[in-house]
Amino acid sequence: MKAAPAHLGVDIVEADLVRPEHAQAVVEMVNAYAMDPMGNGAPLPPEVLEALVPRLVEHPTSLIFLAFEQAKPVGIAVCFLGFSTFAARPLVNVHDLAVLPELRGRGIGRRLLAAVERKATELGCCKLTLEVGQDNHLAKGLYRSVGFAETMSAEAAGAAVFMTKKL
Repeated sequence: MKAAPAHLGVDIVEADLVRPEHAQAVVEMVNAYAMDPMGNGAPLPPEVLEALVPRLVEHPTSLIFLAFEQAKPVGIAVCFLGFSTFAARPLVNVHDLAVLPELRGRGIGRRLLAAVERKATELGCCKLTLEVGQDNHLAKGLYRSVGFAETMSAEAAGAAVFMTKKL
């Protein structure tokens, strides 16, 4: 019997924060990311969890994608629209990209990034940007594999690496 592709059963959707299941998924996934060693290594405070979705709704450039396996959230890409003065066009900054640890390596992060790129292209963006911890080698490998390139390494920014993918 042939094994099913690793991504079958995982749906990527653009979040609609008015939908309670999407709002709850955003809170769950951002908190899961915060608890990861590559996040903060600790859960977010209750007041942050409570304010997260209302503040994202208020923020006019929020763009969020969720990965669901059946009804369970398993990944998230939290992005914000920006603007490139050098290109006179919008850009998308990937602020958070996270997949539950037990599901990493199944292509979910890659699919989330593909959804972000499709949306950015629809919006006429010139590029995707992100920053990643200098020691987060797995994430940097993923980003490079989908076309991101390092544009700057900044020790002053907490040992962050800035990466860009031109569209």
